[in-house]
Amino acid sequence: MYFHAGLILFVIAVSFGVAKALKLSVELSMLVAALAAAIVHSGGAIPVRHLVEGSFTYLDVCLIFITATFFMNLIKESGGVAFLVRGIVKAFHKSRVLCLFFLTLLLLIPGALTGSGATTVLTVGTLVGTVLTYMGISEKRVAAIIFVCAAMSAAAPPVNLWAMMAAAGSNMPYVGFFIPLLVLSLAGSLFAMFFLGGKGKKVELDEALKELPEPPAKMNWIRVGMPFVVLIFLIMAGRIWPHSIPTLGLPFMFVVASIFAIILSPKKLEILRIASDTINTLIPLVGIMIVVGILIQIMALSGARGLISLAVVTLPMWVLFAALWLILPVSEGLLQYAVAPLLGVPLILLFNMKGMDAIIALSAMAVMWPVGDILPPTAVVGRATVMELKFKGHYYRDFLKTSLIPMGFILLIATLFLIFSNELSFLVGG
Repeated sequence: MYFHAGLILFVIAVSFGVAKALKLSVELSMLVAALAAAIVHSGGAIPVRHLVEGSFTYLDVCLIFITATFFMNLIKESGGVAFLVRGIVKAFHKSRVLCLFFLTLLLLIPGALTGSGATTVLTVGTLVGTVLTYMGISEKRVAAIIFVCAAMSAAAPPVNLWAMMAAAGSNMPYVGFFIPLLVLSLAGSLFAMFFLGGKGKKVELDEALKELPEPPAKMNWIRVGMPFVVLIFLIMAGRIWPHSIPTLGLPFMFVVASIFAIILSPKKLEILRIASDTINTLIPLVGIMIVVGILIQIMALSGARGLISLAVVTLPMWVLFAALWLILPVSEGLLQYAVAPLLGVPLILLFNMKGMDAIIALSAMAVMWPVGDILPPTAVVGRATVMELKFKGHYYRDFLKTSLIPMGFILLIATLFLIFSNELSFLVGG
């Protein structure tokens, strides 16, 4: 049994490595690894049923991706994002602290709603980066700020995909994560913003406004804010009136909010084009979710997943506390979201068995993982940041090096949350 499971892990590792060496994408490399493992396990046959079942494992998560990103793209196309950025600059250009604070909150919104840091970079990254540049912040610090805040936006509630996937794999309801995730992501993003951008000058208002796109004349706070109000109301209604409101689901909530965004838009939106662009943008992300489901299904079928779980749960706790801050980001850089069910599930079961608060522990890990989105070979959010901002410096020597201290701070506080999970259990809420 152990030999067979070990053989499957070896096949997966070798197949993935060969596929990457042949310049295949991460998604295709993982699919090749899953197919090779399935064939070896089945003695030459392809277990089609398990491949199909695995591809539907995270269907609900993919629907959240698509509907949430479509909603944010509608807000952006209607001029809402530009209106918000210009409004923050106009209102707080005389106060550097307040301007940086509200820009941080704005950076957290897209990823918090979609679960994707890349969405934050693509929707508000360039606009916020322009403002930061006119506040006297260097190019490499601007890029580092945008990345760290984008990573923390992906970790922020209500949609944290790592926590959702690990919770689903361990039969744990995704409830009670809001406050722990909010505290960690907000602390990390604010530290990055003020550590890297605290010193400088006030916004050069006229120059900044010239660079920022002009929203439609009829755009106002009601038009841009009402879709978010509707979304928040739908999310909170089920908790306020749990026995009176049917379970709507996040995808349906985002669809309703999108309808309000379309109705309230001051200009006619090209809905089909926006929807098409949304799907095209999300193909790699949805693709990797499908492939992750297939890979996890095959690993569970062959016993490889159980072998990894056994290896994890037999490690001494002090080893985990000392190493997870490094293991989790690096594994995210290698496999992206696949690490949540692969490593997250056995870790949660272990922590729960040891009497730790599983929600706080998973929240801490779910904030460590997105930090690795700057690391190769995937570096999804890191690459999106340098491309969107047209960063001219060296990726490792300038961009990654500048991001290290904020990343280290995030990993430190997340590790402390992990160690003192029981003492912090008062943070667990709805």
